Amino acid sequence: MNNDSALKALLVVGLTSLLCSVVVTTAAVALKPIQRAYEDLERNRVLVGIAGLTEDAAALSDREVVSLFQDLEARIVNLDTGKFDDGYDADTFDGSADLALSVPIPPEQDLATLGQRSRLITVFVVPDGDGFSRMILPVYGQGMWSTLYGFIALDADLNTIAGITFYQQAETAGIGDQILRPDWQALWLGRKLYDPEGNLRFRVSKQAVDPALPAAAYHVDAISGATVTTDAVSNLITYWFGEHGFKPFIDSLTERSES
Repeated sequence: MNNDSALKALLVVGLTSLLCSVVVTTAAVALKPIQRAYEDLERNRVLVGIAGLTEDAAALSDREVVSLFQDLEARIVNLDTGKFDDGYDADTFDGSADLALSVPIPPEQDLATLGQRSRLITVFVVPDGDGFSRMILPVYGQGMWSTLYGFIALDADLNTIAGITFYQQAETAGIGDQILRPDWQALWLGRKLYDPEGNLRFRVSKQAVDPALPAAAYHVDAISGATVTTDAVSNLITYWFGEHGFKPFIDSLTERSES
């Protein structure tokens, strides 16, 4: 074939493109388990921090994270029944991967703009004797530009907030991503979700709340300049701790502990 022919040039370009495509695809497939393992490790780092198992999760070595994570107990919750479901392996279960478990969220309740959720979800328990000292619940919902994924830790009364964290988001740098600020997350500590009658009262407030008022127990001030993202945080908390979220589960455990 003539070295200057158009056919040969096209053939060389085509073969080069095919080779590059194979190399990129092979690398992506080979690196996927490594990437997933890293993501799981960083998620577990967040979990041991919010569980109260360490004062500085960021300073832990990978080995220390793995060791402390063993102190947590993963459990599957059926959100429809409000009960634990022991029919699955909580250590490997991924509800998002099973479309058969997906249920639509009623539009009037879909404050987190999710459209649907799994009937089953993994929570994490910090064991304490025959009970637990903290319950860590996953929360997620649509922010301004991305889906916000986080965890909220509750004390044994399942009403007092022991911690909040977001481990995955892509909000505006320097604005929406300020929900990651430790000083703002610290404002959540000790706040209550429900009033004595069981009504969900917690909100991220757009206006500063007088700490002397009883309502302050249920409010956290919004971040100035990040209104859309902090509104989204407030909405996802309202959804996940409402009737279509964790409230039936929390009510079930609370009633059992009081009986």
